[in-house]
Amino acid sequence: MGPGEVGAATARPHTSAGSLRDNLCVLLTDLVDASAAVAGTSARSAKIEQIAALLRHVPPGEVKVAVAFLSGEILQGQIGVGYAALGGLLRVGAGVRDDPGVPEARAAAPTLTLTDVDVAFEAIGAVAGPGSQAERRRLLAEIFGRATEGEREFLVRLLAGDLGQGALEGIMTDAVARAAGVPAEEVRRAHQLGGSLPEVAQAALGGPRPDSPGADGPQPDGPTPDRPGADGPGPGSPESGDDSADADAAARRALTALRSFTLRVGRPVRPMLAASAPDIAAALGRISPAAAEWKIDGIRIQVHRAGDQVAVFTRTLEDITARVPEIAEAALSLRVSAAVLDGEAVALAPDGRPRPFQVTAARTASQTDVGRQRAETPLTPFLFDLLHLNSADLIDAPASERHRLLSQVVPVALLTPRIVTDDPAVAQDFFAGAVARGHEGVVLKSLDSPYRAGRRGSEWIKVKPRHTLDLVILAAEWGHGRRRGVLSNLHLGARDPETGGLVMLGKTFKGLTDQMLAWQTTRLLELADPPPRNGEHEDRREAFGVVRVRPELVVEIAFDGVQASRRYPGGLALRFARVIRFRPDKNPAEADTIGAVREIWAQGAADEG
Repeated sequence: MGPGEVGAATARPHTSAGSLRDNLCVLLTDLVDASAAVAGTSARSAKIEQIAALLRHVPPGEVKVAVAFLSGEILQGQIGVGYAALGGLLRVGAGVRDDPGVPEARAAAPTLTLTDVDVAFEAIGAVAGPGSQAERRRLLAEIFGRATEGEREFLVRLLAGDLGQGALEGIMTDAVARAAGVPAEEVRRAHQLGGSLPEVAQAALGGPRPDSPGADGPQPDGPTPDRPGADGPGPGSPESGDDSADADAAARRALTALRSFTLRVGRPVRPMLAASAPDIAAALGRISPAAAEWKIDGIRIQVHRAGDQVAVFTRTLEDITARVPEIAEAALSLRVSAAVLDGEAVALAPDGRPRPFQVTAARTASQTDVGRQRAETPLTPFLFDLLHLNSADLIDAPASERHRLLSQVVPVALLTPRIVTDDPAVAQDFFAGAVARGHEGVVLKSLDSPYRAGRRGSEWIKVKPRHTLDLVILAAEWGHGRRRGVLSNLHLGARDPETGGLVMLGKTFKGLTDQMLAWQTTRLLELADPPPRNGEHEDRREAFGVVRVRPELVVEIAFDGVQASRRYPGGLALRFARVIRFRPDKNPAEADTIGAVREIWAQGAADEG
């Protein structure tokens, strides 16, 4: 099977007849081939069908693993494997045998199954205590020693979070629907309410299904009777009547399983997300009239209350209830029997301005001495949406109705400040007021939109002021995964006029196009200090590590703010830095100074003094 085509998965143990889904496992190489095929096409429909073609043949026990891997994730989340541990995994052979973190050889033929890899990741993630880093490297080398070269490259990209196959969440959702033979909206809604796409895929694909008669599989014949007009594929008409009946039965089973995912108080819902606009005028050009709300520089919270029980979740659906007792108490003060509320939690200074983001983040991340931390760094909730009230689900209600009900049960002091307008001047003044009070900006929201959990669409649009600095590139790291063979992660520094040197402020690989990566690799290798030894970078795909350069290339960097950092010598780091453009026209002496960065920090941290 070539990289541009996907057929039936090769399952273990092999069989000569019957559905491949009856087999126990699927080989990792089949998933690698599917990923390559997806990366090799830019057509959305082709990507969906390539993934669906594989999923139709994945046994029920491996559905979650397959969907997670194809989504660029692993089921364990984090297993304690960083860039340093990945560095040697593509090297083999003599000269590295004394390093237990480097495989001694690569497999000549594919034998690894999805289950093999998942079990290995589970074992690696469970390692703890003294010597754990070395033991994780040994276990990684062990599983990589059983992988072919193509499988190794895929696993490195997977663990590095850089799969780069162009199959974003929407494509994966549609592919699950195509494989299950159900409308895509059914899978989207289950995913929104259930939180985990692998779990939802397991529900849709985890039961027995007939083997598809061809590459296209069962196709839709129209909306389901109780969901007219639903988009996406539905039950199809295979070649025989028996197959058609089986496909219809499988689709009904999948629909029943998917519809079991409902809003349940106590189980977090994936939060609705906002798109971006460069300014107020552009945002109002897409939504008008709109509700404009302060964009609070805190952490997203989702508060669930049922009777006297409260749970507080983050945007990643982590339960932080025990760390934020004041948020739970605020929820218990509401005159409701049950509710699900959406909002932000932020640490405020005495005058009501937000403290720096990392103060809030550190408070909500810590699980020790919560009482003391609460006294020193109290959190304030700012609520802006209502998903459930008493016995009624509200996610399908228009935003204006949800907010009307929210304002009836939440005191003004806990509501996010908001106006409704179609006037750009009024919205601009509201934006300026939010920024002047230390907040991130505003979010403009459609008055008619339902709560699209987990979706980033045009119904919510955020507008933030953009900070930029001209900084100097100090070094760059060789990329991995899709960026293997090019210099990617840039080390950035600001001028220090007092010493004449440069002060590192952080790293970024964001914002770089393929053309920019190619250009910077060539230019930075020219600036390498010391220069590359003869033949050192002839095979760039084998290069790894950091290349230090003469500080001569200036780059324009956008960022969202400045935060204190013990990692860098200046004591500061940029938040969400991304590359705007290279400035070869600028001399490093024209780059911004560490003093300018400190001024930005001081402005944001003025209330801390």
